[in-house]
Amino acid sequence: MDKIVIKDLEIFAYHGVLPEEKKQGQTFIVTVEMFLDLHTAGTEDNLSETVNYAMVCDTIEKVMTDEKYDLIEAAAENIAGTILLEYDKVGMVRVVLSKPAAPIDMTFDTVYVDITRGRHTVYLGLGSNLGDKEGYLDYAVDQLNKDEYIKVNKVSTYIVTKPYGDVEQDDFLNGCLEIETLYSPQELLAIINDIEQGAGRKRLIRWGPRTLDIDILLYDREIIMEENLKIPHAEMAKRRFVLEPLCEIAPFAYHPGYNKTIIELLDILLLNEKATNK
Repeated sequence: MDKIVIKDLEIFAYHGVLPEEKKQGQTFIVTVEMFLDLHTAGTEDNLSETVNYAMVCDTIEKVMTDEKYDLIEAAAENIAGTILLEYDKVGMVRVVLSKPAAPIDMTFDTVYVDITRGRHTVYLGLGSNLGDKEGYLDYAVDQLNKDEYIKVNKVSTYIVTKPYGDVEQDDFLNGCLEIETLYSPQELLAIINDIEQGAGRKRLIRWGPRTLDIDILLYDREIIMEENLKIPHAEMAKRRFVLEPLCEIAPFAYHPGYNKTIIELLDILLLNEKATNK
């Protein structure tokens, strides 16, 4: 990917664990690499199709001087997050933050942190079968959109589906979303759990009735197997009520476990259902 690099920007600031560091200050060195598509800017010679690096320098300086951090890790994280929030053409950013005057009683060149952060494309499944079902799904979309680290790009049609599992309950209203987020998978899971609780979700019976259910279906092309989080969602390829609305908004989204697109998974599911019903 193309990139714009701001190399060795010197900024005097007041970061450090020691009290004298926050009182006396020191010079920090910042290098930023911003990854974005520069083709149109280059062919049209148009500033609006790129990122104004002078403005980015001002942004970095503001982040570095507005607050006093104990750790350069925190300062670097905030530089990366602020650039991604303020400059939507930047898809990914690398920040190298150096502290050449770090309080180390030995001969050394510098100490630095090197982080890379980016935007992630995530697909979510929504479901509700209690109360105002459509209202709960709309609530989820609205709450996600209110978070500055999340942008809802696409919302599928809501469809009525039969409940999954053996629990007797009302029909569900289901849908899918495409979002763009700066959150890690675990951070996003925490946000989702808070939204579910805000809708009165109670986890009493597995596959039981619920006011609002939000599942992370796909997160980029990552495969995550953690105790509280499995991505891609373990059951999504078996669930028509997931694949149909997801296919509406992202037919060519890729399932890294099956090595197939969503439209391919839906075709396979429909063929299997047809064979079973013969």
